[in-house]
Amino acid sequence: MNPTPVRVVIAEDSALLREGLVRLLEHAGYDVLAAVADAEELLRAVDEHDPALVVVDVRMPPTFTSEGIRAALVLRQTRPELAVMVLSQYVEEQYAAELIGGRSAGLGYLLKDRVADVAEFTSALAAVAAGGTSLDPEVVRQLLARGNRRDDALERLTPREREVLQLMAEGRTNTAIAGDLVVSEGAVEKHVSSIFGKLDLPPDESDHRRVLAVLRWLRSKEEE
Repeated sequence: MNPTPVRVVIAEDSALLREGLVRLLEHAGYDVLAAVADAEELLRAVDEHDPALVVVDVRMPPTFTSEGIRAALVLRQTRPELAVMVLSQYVEEQYAAELIGGRSAGLGYLLKDRVADVAEFTSALAAVAAGGTSLDPEVVRQLLARGNRRDDALERLTPREREVLQLMAEGRTNTAIAGDLVVSEGAVEKHVSSIFGKLDLPPDESDHRRVLAVLRWLRSKEEE
């Protein structure tokens, strides 16, 4: 018996990319309920169709600055069960920090270059739809740099722990991290334990603790 398709709404102002996303998602087995061109239409479509997932561009009409990501913030606050995948040409640090700092479950933030790799994009989308987290490595890098300026606790991390922390935030398992850094899995486990201790993160049963280890400082971010 085939599983029920994930219900999704797409918000993208470029007609060409919007149509491309519709075809890509439908081919991947998603049920595309609506594809809209601005943030207000997105909010209306979500109210009308009650999707499980939205894919939204950061910059949308009328000003093409932050309408899309601000709509995503509204949806995260009003519909905590809704999975959100944000696409952007650039990392919008201020709003990205607020979006990711609130709750990491069911959240993705990818640069649009990643959409060109269909397998990578659909894998990330599936993870987000299932309640996971998928953050573009460049998003992680910029937010990590932003966080370093704001949180003294991060200064206690060693260079190797910072490497492990960034890979954790990208969703890597301990096994994958060990392979990337050419160390043993036991060494990675020790680094992860040390990171949690230095960032004062208490024991937690949530799988998202790994991502929150990287993004914790965003909760107390200062105004730019």
